[in-house]
Amino acid sequence: MPKTEQELLKRDAKRDIGAELLESVQQMQRGEGRVVYSPVVEARTKAGLSQAQFAALLGVSVRTLQSWEQGRKHPSGAARTLLQIALRTPEALRGLAA
Repeated sequence: MPKTEQELLKRDAKRDIGAELLESVQQMQRGEGRVVYSPVVEARTKAGLSQAQFAALLGVSVRTLQSWEQGRKHPSGAARTLLQIALRTPEALRGLAA
């Protein structure tokens, strides 16, 4: 179940972003982690749009778009079709976003 804005703020207040970033850098230096190809990132990049612009165009939240880009969730239905259009003809989405 999605968390409320209050729940997210409460969770984030407990985070130490500096420590998380340092741990991430150390993991990269050790060769840990993985690189994930994301057709969603490719489509957005080809269209030349920010996450906020692309999410608005697809009719989803930025958080949903980020979940797609990070491979945690996958788009379905009309969003998947729009992503295919963005990959093949990014200028079509740029025109819609203007």
